[in-house]
Amino acid sequence: MNEQKTAEKRYFWVSFALMLLANRIAFLGSRLLTQNRSHYSLAIPADSAVPFLPWTIIIYIGCFAFWFLLFRLIARLPRERADRFFCANLIGHIVCFLFFAFFPTVITRPTVNGASFWDGCVRLLYYFDAPNDLFPSVHCMIGWLCWAGVRGNTKVPLPWRAAAAIMAVFVCVSTLTVRQHVLLDVFAGILLGEICYWLSGISTVRGLYSRLVDRLISL
Repeated sequence: MNEQKTAEKRYFWVSFALMLLANRIAFLGSRLLTQNRSHYSLAIPADSAVPFLPWTIIIYIGCFAFWFLLFRLIARLPRERADRFFCANLIGHIVCFLFFAFFPTVITRPTVNGASFWDGCVRLLYYFDAPNDLFPSVHCMIGWLCWAGVRGNTKVPLPWRAAAAIMAVFVCVSTLTVRQHVLLDVFAGILLGEICYWLSGISTVRGLYSRLVDRLISL
């Protein structure tokens, strides 16, 4: 039993590290390539109808804690199911990097002058997070994949499956209400999540990820 738990922990931390590395490359790597290039706005008239709600930053930021717990839960599922989820995440980040590098986008953010706690949090977010690398939305992609990774799986407790579905929707909405993304970013993120989860369902694709993780675990 102890050996099984140790193996699960190693699998999780290697998979999690791969995703973090892919995430940093997608954002920082693409910004190095596009810092002197024109960026495109994908805002459409419907975006102006979305209200600006600073308090929803608690969802936009708080989802990371939920995702981490869900990643741990998924890592304990049968290997094929866990590989499919983490493989889809890795593919998604690679695709996002390509979009960020070859089709850089930008968003126009509001000036936040309010004195509330939430206004201050949004200002802090805007200070640390550049208003580019938006299409597709990585937030929406990960949120949607978290739901895809557990939906229909009776080995995952129903409250977790329900929470994953609710959080996926809330995260997508929060990216709009804190003005981190526009509608096209959100739809693209959801679509990318579904496509990547489908791709990782192909045994040859998933097998590449499985062999990579096994090799890293054995180092």
